[in-house]
Amino acid sequence: MSDKKGGLADIIAGETAICTVGKEGHNLHYRGYSINDLAKYASFEEVAYLLTYGHLPTLAELRAYQEKLIGLRGLPVEINEMLKTIPAASHPMDVLRSACSLLGTLEPESLNHENKAVADRLVALFPSALLYWYRYHLDGHELDLNIKAFSTAEYFLTLLHGERFKSEPAIWDLMIKSLDISLMLYAEHEFNASTFTARVCASTLSDLYSCVTAAIGTLKGPLHGGANEAAMILIKEYGSVQEAEQGIRKKLVNKEKIMGFGHRVYTRADPRSVIIKVQAKALSLALKDKIIFPISEKIEAVMAQEKGLFPNLDFYSASMYYFCGIPISLFTPLFVISRVTGWVAHILEQQENNKLIRPLADYIGPSPLIFIPIEKR
Repeated sequence: MSDKKGGLADIIAGETAICTVGKEGHNLHYRGYSINDLAKYASFEEVAYLLTYGHLPTLAELRAYQEKLIGLRGLPVEINEMLKTIPAASHPMDVLRSACSLLGTLEPESLNHENKAVADRLVALFPSALLYWYRYHLDGHELDLNIKAFSTAEYFLTLLHGERFKSEPAIWDLMIKSLDISLMLYAEHEFNASTFTARVCASTLSDLYSCVTAAIGTLKGPLHGGANEAAMILIKEYGSVQEAEQGIRKKLVNKEKIMGFGHRVYTRADPRSVIIKVQAKALSLALKDKIIFPISEKIEAVMAQEKGLFPNLDFYSASMYYFCGIPISLFTPLFVISRVTGWVAHILEQQENNKLIRPLADYIGPSPLIFIPIEKR
């Protein structure tokens, strides 16, 4: 079947029992559970367990899983040394890609493919690796990773900020809750570019580390994982709601792309955006923000009016992360910390009923040519 729209649009490339995206134009479910229910009642660790192990954990299973992740957060000395040598100016996605690749040589996948153990290790290790590198080059000293936080969100924010926000417990708790919800929202999204990359790699019977490394490289691209960074850079261009309205309208006249709007699969709304906007607004109010959130809402209004486009998850995630004091350069790496759970679920599913993914292409090159010897060219 030819993909006349390009980019495999509307082409069904396989079957999955992990996720449904865009049913009725706006729905999202992980293994049958609505993202709205998961964001309201669950935690990122519950979602990670659901994706990796196939069912929501019992309380005992969740506690054991949280303790397991805590015990897996430490970095091998070889990765510590590598992170020190990676230049501070490097792209943080390259840091995670390199850490994943090196870990694959230090803790190789077992011959019987115990991939769930590798999955748990990566979920635990990615926040440690990212912030060890970031804080080492920021502060000039090694970061203590031995922090007993039961949630990935609390662990990440504690490594990033230390005691900075501990004197304001209400704001600190709201930051943790908001980041936890964000990690759930980013965890899985069917056959997106990075997940499909991971499945293609898995279909060759490669190891899980290689599959995840390939997925990280794919997610690094601004058309996939970098939209939240671009959205925040855009929002910070303006100093007032009026400036934002004028600026966005001018960009649209100039046919500039506004990142964070529309979606390849959703046609009516991105359900994740509705959820994360609530958290961004709550943080805006708690921090007495008068600029970032109002500008974000104005941009949303102009895009709806002029282009009929709705914000996707990336747009309000940008301001939510910003309110949590997370540097813009770390927005996309946070995507990795979350999405590795979805990648692993798809890698495992691909391996269970594997067939090499090898599509065909419509050839549009020249007809067969007569070879001309080099001395006659």
